[in-house]
Amino acid sequence: MTDPQISELGKSIQDVSEKVQLLVREEIALAQAEMMEKVQKLIRGIVAGAIAAIFALFGLIYLLEAASWGIWEILGTGDGPWLGFLIVTLLLFLFGAIGGLLAFRFIKKATPPKPAMAIDEAKLIRETVAGSQEHHSGTAVPERVPR
Repeated sequence: MTDPQISELGKSIQDVSEKVQLLVREEIALAQAEMMEKVQKLIRGIVAGAIAAIFALFGLIYLLEAASWGIWEILGTGDGPWLGFLIVTLLLFLFGAIGGLLAFRFIKKATPPKPAMAIDEAKLIRETVAGSQEHHSGTAVPERVPR
């Protein structure tokens, strides 16, 4: 005959194991959903930014053309507007270099996206399980051994 306490203990261990597996699956699903939401928002932002950049680029072309002709007229160099276009070109290279350096600094400081809610939830669960182990010594949940 089997001892009823042992079979109850086995059932309890099996229930805890199933609950932990379910909890892990739910945490993975939460992390996936959170990352998908962030990726979708990122894609929408990139598309809107690209459209805005196209319109801004065409506007900038006409503005730079006008600035070049204006500088030529102000300087009154006579033969052609090449000096005005040269000054505008040098300014564009300067602004491009500054923008490139700023972009490099921002990208360097950026961190990869991570599922913050899922990580916080996992930490809370780990603390709860660890706290329950302290109150119930000799339970079926083994302690984690550091490697």
